[in-house]
Amino acid sequence: MKFGYTIIYVSDVSNSIAFFENAFGLRKKFVDDSGTYGELDTGETILSFAAHSLGEANLPHGYVAADSSEMPLGMEIALITDEIETAHKKAVAAGAIEIAAPKAKPWGQIVSYVRCPDGTLVELCTPIT
Repeated sequence: MKFGYTIIYVSDVSNSIAFFENAFGLRKKFVDDSGTYGELDTGETILSFAAHSLGEANLPHGYVAADSSEMPLGMEIALITDEIETAHKKAVAAGAIEIAAPKAKPWGQIVSYVRCPDGTLVELCTPIT
């Protein structure tokens, strides 16, 4: 077994990809011709976005859409960087909502949290040493 994808259902795939490019410096890898599915170049494990219409087709009993939930969902995407302060400020400047400012954890890692316009909760963190 190998972890392959995280797929986030969003209202607008192109907007989510553009936000992640602008806020976090990730690059678009692929967007299908219909615009209902796209991927970012994130290394071995793929971060992708799919339109709510695909979510509704795949999950016929429904789901909680992150962009319509008042509170962040109980899951996050973690992005690792040595430049937490800069990354956090850049994400907020690009339109993310600050959930928690950068803070040193007892185990030595620095962590912050932002919520993207599409509702995705992102942890920005230094590597664990």
